[in-house]
Amino acid sequence: MSQADHASTEDALVIFTPSGKRGRFPHGTPVLTAARQLGVDLDSVCGGRGICSKCQISPGYGEFSKHGVTVAADALTEWNSVEERYKSKRGMIDGRRLGCQAKVMGDVVIDVPPESQVHKQVIRKSASQRDIVMDPATRALYVEVSEPDMHEPTGDFERLVTALQTQWGVGEVAAELPILRRLQPALRKGQWSVTVALHKGNHDARHRILDIWPGFHEGKLYGLAIDLGSTTIAAHLCDLHDGSVLASSGVMNPQIRFGEDLMSRVSYAMMNPGGDVEMTAAVRTALNGLIQSIATEAKIVPTSIYEITFVCNPVMHHLLLGIDPVELGQAPFALATSGSLVLDAADLDIKAVNPAARVYILPCIAGHVGADCAAVALSEEPNKSKEMVLIVDVGTNAELLLGNETRVLACSSPTGPAFEGAQISSGQRAAPGAIERVEIDPITKEPRFRVIGSDLWSTDAGFTAATATTGITGICGSGIIEAVAEMRMAGLVDQGGLVGSAEQTGTSRCIPEGRTHSYVLHDGTAIGGPLITVTQGDIRAIQLAKAALYAGAKLLMDEMGIETVEKVVLAGAFGAHISPKHAMVLGMIPDVPLDKVISAGNAAGTGARIALCNVAARDYIEATVHQIHKVETAIEPRFQEHFVNASAIPNAVDTFPELSKIVTLPHVSFNTSGSGGAGGRRRRG
Repeated sequence: MSQADHASTEDALVIFTPSGKRGRFPHGTPVLTAARQLGVDLDSVCGGRGICSKCQISPGYGEFSKHGVTVAADALTEWNSVEERYKSKRGMIDGRRLGCQAKVMGDVVIDVPPESQVHKQVIRKSASQRDIVMDPATRALYVEVSEPDMHEPTGDFERLVTALQTQWGVGEVAAELPILRRLQPALRKGQWSVTVALHKGNHDARHRILDIWPGFHEGKLYGLAIDLGSTTIAAHLCDLHDGSVLASSGVMNPQIRFGEDLMSRVSYAMMNPGGDVEMTAAVRTALNGLIQSIATEAKIVPTSIYEITFVCNPVMHHLLLGIDPVELGQAPFALATSGSLVLDAADLDIKAVNPAARVYILPCIAGHVGADCAAVALSEEPNKSKEMVLIVDVGTNAELLLGNETRVLACSSPTGPAFEGAQISSGQRAAPGAIERVEIDPITKEPRFRVIGSDLWSTDAGFTAATATTGITGICGSGIIEAVAEMRMAGLVDQGGLVGSAEQTGTSRCIPEGRTHSYVLHDGTAIGGPLITVTQGDIRAIQLAKAALYAGAKLLMDEMGIETVEKVVLAGAFGAHISPKHAMVLGMIPDVPLDKVISAGNAAGTGARIALCNVAARDYIEATVHQIHKVETAIEPRFQEHFVNASAIPNAVDTFPELSKIVTLPHVSFNTSGSGGAGGRRRRG
């Protein structure tokens, strides 16, 4: 047990994001020390002397309703000379502190940015292979312009426009002042021939010149498709000529320090004047850093990026735009605008691209069903399916589509961050060393697992050597989902989600923890590693998340008037890394034949790429969103009924005949001597 567990309640409460780990520490404790005692992934190689700068942190101030704390301005010690010396010599983002220098003086919420984390995140929203008909809004055109003639006194720009019209059939053309300044030198250097980067979006009345080069320019034009999620920001760098993906990268959304889920961030904006401005600035800074990173990875200059498409949920949509999301926190959940938006990148303070770069943001469907869901609809086209298909895109907020060529419904469901490894006792983001796959022998109750960074199972020869570099550090979202499902199949957890004792389950891996029990998945304490367990609280978090997801699906099925679906499509990182069997054992999705459960990869990101590479697709999705009917889970009484039933594993009332063909779930009950509810009080027999 850590020092934090023994600390006095008069000590300061320190909460780290995105891990969600927390503990109490005496005033004067360095943040780096608190992080190490809690097992938080905060880097440092200089022994806390303020030299390496790897322990940079971002403290949050104000009221955090999600965490139940208010962070005062003096929650950390004042900025000191060591930090000032480092910032003046090497630079540091405003608002950052060094974890080895800042000391805890009051309750505080501290975000550990990606670059300060030892185990760098593995971005699981990778680009899916997709054939896209190329018709980009931005393209390069080479033209030969007639020389000026004293007898025909027209300007160079006007003759360039004439050449574009004559040689390429281009209509009306506009150019901003920076292009006009470069026009004459380019024409003369190119001996009256130039290449222009020409842009015309689906709402533009005329073309716009974004860039100009003398003669024939062989350089490529690039675009970014960005999936701006609540927890992860994923970007795909695409060649605007052929649509190929040069690089995909991502970062954790720094807004996590203001709240893991969307409503927590809305609450932060409500309770802290200027909170929305803080969150907007945080995400825009992260975007600029991500763009620089992906350009470096692809070995291109950032100024060759001319276009960005964004998909995001409504709260992220508003915070990206700098719009206070307060109205999205209360009925009728009104959006400031639901239509698509076309902007200059500079309007969003995105500076790590070409100064003339354009932004297209896909339309939202409704108050809690955003542009990311619209992108999924664009990618998967449920409105063209003959089968009744349920599309599930799970993140911190799940978005679901149900329908076929006759009718399509949509809803959102507040699953929370548990599916992504947050709010889990040993949880972490997907990074090397994180447990991602789990199997438990139903007879011996012994586990085996795989970690990110190795293809070997923990029982395989060579596993220890293969994981020596990364270690075994925690459990990510896919790992906790499989662990809970495997525990249910092995009889370690009953239908109500209760973990049995060692006597009840027949394994010493079930250990007492307070008034409940936990299952030991991995004990690395003998070599200084972590004890990784699945606690009753972890199972409770997964139950709440999966019940919200299933209840949303059932609500759509009610509205559609059906009892079963014919096909389930799992989208996003969830779909790519969770086996259908484990999802169904938990009761996350309706019962269907397992061969009818397919993964669509990062469907939202694919939709963003389609909109980036095909301007006509923008017209299509803008028309399609008006044909999708939104079902509001927040005000529908049946949602609560479905939620309660779905809290059981797999469900209290619904049967799963297809699942029962491949899995027999044991009939065990730990109610009489286990804890009396998922994470609740223990009953005495």
